[in-house]
Amino acid sequence: MSTVTILGAGVMGSAMCLPVADKGHAVRLVGTHLDTGIIDSVKATGRHPKLNVLLPDTVRAFHHEEFAAALGTDTDLIVLGVSSAGVGWAIDRLCEALKAPVPVVMITKGMQPEESFLTALPDHVAVNVKRRAGLDLSVAAIGGPCIAGELAVRRHTGTVITARDVELAEKLCAMLETEYYHPRVSADVIGVEICAAFKNFFAIGVGWAAGHQEKMAATENRAFNHNAAAILFDQAIRELMILVRAHGGTEQSVWGMPGAGDLYVTCQAGRNSRLGNNLGRGLTYSETKAGPMKGDTIEGAELGVAVATTLRTMMREGVLDAASLPLTSALLDALTQDAALDIPWTSFHRQS
Repeated sequence: MSTVTILGAGVMGSAMCLPVADKGHAVRLVGTHLDTGIIDSVKATGRHPKLNVLLPDTVRAFHHEEFAAALGTDTDLIVLGVSSAGVGWAIDRLCEALKAPVPVVMITKGMQPEESFLTALPDHVAVNVKRRAGLDLSVAAIGGPCIAGELAVRRHTGTVITARDVELAEKLCAMLETEYYHPRVSADVIGVEICAAFKNFFAIGVGWAAGHQEKMAATENRAFNHNAAAILFDQAIRELMILVRAHGGTEQSVWGMPGAGDLYVTCQAGRNSRLGNNLGRGLTYSETKAGPMKGDTIEGAELGVAVATTLRTMMREGVLDAASLPLTSALLDALTQDAALDIPWTSFHRQS
């Protein structure tokens, strides 16, 4: 069996301990500088305080300053479980600690904005570690519908593992597959990664419908607002398809688990949907962040702010057709101009 070191002890990084340990691999869970309390709890009791589960007995916990010691010379795979905002920090740690190349698989969701296109995070990590440390890392990524709390109690979970080196993706699938964790191989790195990142962004839009219902007059039959949510979901998939095509990805990623599957799961609950709910009730992004979601990390919103300039440049230069992306544009305006999220209903379904 292999030794797997997981950097990032948040809920998703820690949930990955379950299939890794159940497969018989040695697991070393390393917290970031924000995970001190979590690592203290795991060290003392074995319980992850945010997942509220006991991690397998074979999991060894380390604080962030112990990353190099946790890696040792016998780590066969590194799992990056940091937030998108922590990718730069993780690159620093890799450059400091690695003495030789070790395969990396990322569960971090996000994109690296360039002037007129978006770069997948696995490529961003590989390029920067090569530039700074001279190491050629093979970096894969995991996408698809995976709620950490469900994986942590061994509920059936399907994901996609993607890499430029398909043999690496196949190896990782075999290494991680259990009776409840079902990874599949994809060679579409950019498509999977755009879906993984933008599903959080578009879940804000779908979440608008439930919040807006609270502003509407109650009806005699107590009707919900699911029809509106379905329109928004469909539009999100259409626009996700456009973004993926523009970057050379495949449609299969959009209608499969990385796109439609992951968007469905994300819309069920979570901070991105909660932000959409608040926007639907009439609050602006800044009002939400100062009030009901103060202190919350909302990855879909952070992505929107980070990529807004790039996407608008692509629209202006004709790489993206702005008329085909009305929901994207409305969300960008709401997040970067602190405008109300005004859903452009009459612009939907007009472009393929």
